[in-house]
Amino acid sequence: MDLYEGGCIPGLRDRLGANVRLRQRIRIVSALHGLLNADSPIMPYDRRLTDIADAYILRQRIAPNLAGELAAVTHVLAVVEPLYLLALEPVVRRLDSIRLCWISAPRDWHRAARVLDTWGWT
Repeated sequence: MDLYEGGCIPGLRDRLGANVRLRQRIRIVSALHGLLNADSPIMPYDRRLTDIADAYILRQRIAPNLAGELAAVTHVLAVVEPLYLLALEPVVRRLDSIRLCWISAPRDWHRAARVLDTWGWT
């Protein structure tokens, strides 16, 4: 999370600071690396999803890990462009037990912050 400068990540990083408990709950969907924890060490890169075929490939890569992590989750805030939402199919498949808040504009930090406020993430 410390590497990313785009989207809502800088605002989220500023909000969470060094709060390890909350940082452990963050997942980043990376077009290059798949599903990352907030503190996964990676090198700088520049790659985004640009087509549906790549989104489906990414979904196949992250689905097994994401499905296991969702066992105890009741709320998901996904701040992702539509192609990335395709990769989050395990979340969408569990909408009967997960409340999904989807923000399609990755730079809409104010809206994401309002959701986190309702969850008590300070």
